[in-house]
Amino acid sequence: MKRTILLVTGLLIFNSTLMAQFDRVNERFTTRSEVIAKNGMVATSHPLAAQIGLDILKKGGNAFDAAIATNAAMGLMEPTGNGIGGDLFAIMWHAETQKLYTINASGRSAKGLSFEQLQRELEAQGATGIPPRSLLAVSVPGAVDGWFEIHDRFGSMPMNEILAPTISYAESGFPVPEVIAALWRGGARALRDQPGAFRETFTIDGRGPEKGEIMRNPDLGNTLKLIGEQGRDVFYRGELTQKMDAFMRENGGYLRYEDFDTHKSEWFDALTTNYRGYDVHQVGQNNQGTAVLQMLNILENYDLASLGFNSPETLHLLIESKKLAFEDRAKHYSDPDFNQLPHDQLISKEYAAKRASLITDTALERITSGVEALKEGGTIFLTTADAQGNMVSLIQSNFRGMGTGFVVPGLGFSFHNRGELFSMDPEHPNVFEPGKRPFHTIIPGFVTKDGQPVFAFGVMGGEFQPMGHVQILTNIIDFGMNVQEAGDAIRWLHTNSTEPTDSFRQYLTDGGLVQFETGIDPAIVEALRAKGHNVQVGGGFYGKYQGIWWDAAKGVYYGGSEPRADGQALGY
Repeated sequence: MKRTILLVTGLLIFNSTLMAQFDRVNERFTTRSEVIAKNGMVATSHPLAAQIGLDILKKGGNAFDAAIATNAAMGLMEPTGNGIGGDLFAIMWHAETQKLYTINASGRSAKGLSFEQLQRELEAQGATGIPPRSLLAVSVPGAVDGWFEIHDRFGSMPMNEILAPTISYAESGFPVPEVIAALWRGGARALRDQPGAFRETFTIDGRGPEKGEIMRNPDLGNTLKLIGEQGRDVFYRGELTQKMDAFMRENGGYLRYEDFDTHKSEWFDALTTNYRGYDVHQVGQNNQGTAVLQMLNILENYDLASLGFNSPETLHLLIESKKLAFEDRAKHYSDPDFNQLPHDQLISKEYAAKRASLITDTALERITSGVEALKEGGTIFLTTADAQGNMVSLIQSNFRGMGTGFVVPGLGFSFHNRGELFSMDPEHPNVFEPGKRPFHTIIPGFVTKDGQPVFAFGVMGGEFQPMGHVQILTNIIDFGMNVQEAGDAIRWLHTNSTEPTDSFRQYLTDGGLVQFETGIDPAIVEALRAKGHNVQVGGGFYGKYQGIWWDAAKGVYYGGSEPRADGQALGY
């Protein structure tokens, strides 16, 4: 009896200790623990695509090979967000040279379309801006060139081997997961009657697939075979180019063979700011990544950790920093080949301090840019890492969902509609011009510390992306969350800031709208309303996150993947 009592007492003590530890781990909501691995890791929003990337690593490929393989698979399996008809940006750590590399693989507008001709086209259609389902919104797709630029510089496996798994799935078929199926059905309803081969390529008798249905795309498989065998030139100055040129001519588009033939990606140094000891890197250029750095610089003026995660005070500062950064975003972010961009000033600590001084305890309503001079999007993000220490942060997009819905018969992909984000205001730096890259919302993120890689991450989702990046980074750096927990935490979204497509003279006048996911504490909502914020609970789009963190001390990667999507982080 005595031994039984001692045993029961011991079990109670043991169980209470375990529960105390469990409570400490789960004191904030998280869907699952991190994925931890030593030799390599892939994270993206489709499980089968992530597995393809991991298989490439296991076969001896590196993180760059795995990123291309995963991206190719995503274009097949998640065409609601990306594909070879779209653009690409990436920030990469190359272990051998111990350097960070950044590539802008976004395409340019048709050289043969003048601003005046575009105006006439829009007037004839009764449109004031570039319509998203028009060939006027198509700039040269840059993703394929981006693949080959990355591969030529860092790849280790032959391109045909990298693309082979996706080609196999294109021919034999793949099951469609739940979230992608819902988006696919919406895209199919909107685009099934577009000229070209959208209906034959992306629908089942005119409808999108249900969860678990098998989809095939042999046309895309054939296109990828040609790319794998003949290289990037088959897409930009070969058989595929000729077909795209002919399709444009037949359907009122302006892209021509010459536009593809002269396309090239650009390598450059990422924009960087230091946030509480961590160097945060973004693309900049014709891309909204600069807003992440501006927001972080403003927030560094405050002790968020002492204010607390999701406190009204912290959320107020986050929202106000977004408002301030996005007015600069609307006025200055554009193609640097056409404008002298004030990036040095925008991401300076001095400028951030001036902007921070505008923040009071009451929500700002009227804001303009301090420098003289979109809603839900279709995008995917992926990140890869290998045993050598290479890490890739890559984002790729059709822009709006399945893009324009224009599919060249036999090619198996839809053209994106990124050109919709040109402004039609002649005074605006982002105004449409021939041969110009439009403003982009897609941003890969990367963090280093003391000159070494730490975190490759991204949060796809139109205008939400800078807000998503900042929420992930502050969750980790200020509030001590791990890479999975940081993505699981309740998110906020601020909308109705001025857009890069608006008039250069326009600015925020009503404070905008703050939206929260439904798990937010009602008391927090009321406290923010008391500060003057217009707050709505529910609705909105809060992005899709993936991240890989490198722990040099332990020699392992930690992976986190978005619980609001279908994907996963995988390692070995």
